[in-house]
Amino acid sequence: MTVSRRGFLRGQLHPARNEIRPPWAIGALAFEQACTRCGACIEACPQSILKAADGGFPRVDFTLGGCSFCGDCATACEPKVLHRLADTPPWALRVAVGEACLPQQGVECRVCGEACETDAIRFRPRLGGAPIPEVLTEACTGCGGCVAPCPVGAISMESPQ
Repeated sequence: MTVSRRGFLRGQLHPARNEIRPPWAIGALAFEQACTRCGACIEACPQSILKAADGGFPRVDFTLGGCSFCGDCATACEPKVLHRLADTPPWALRVAVGEACLPQQGVECRVCGEACETDAIRFRPRLGGAPIPEVLTEACTGCGGCVAPCPVGAISMESPQ
């Protein structure tokens, strides 16, 4: 990503690293060059998790819910910056559990595991404390359905490094 004029004037010299583009988005630079910011993908999203980011580009807000990967956003995208291909994963996002996680503080909570439709979040028992969440990365689809229900905001979606 390049620094926008708006970002420069606001003192934001580094582009937002946490911006998650809609599923099946093309590369970041090509996306920013080709996206018309028309909002068609935002309007087409049945889960209403797509919002306009700074500059008008669409971004995913998992605090509003998870993605069903229905493809409506890609179908609505005229410049085809969201390009859905058969047998191509929508993105490489996976769940990450932060230090604020209640079980890591000794408090019983399994909300994220209950919200996970693919059972990618399991809880490992431990002596003398609440079971700790364990993420099965091969089972995680990156839908983000576990983010919004977390009572302390300890769940995030990240790209594997």
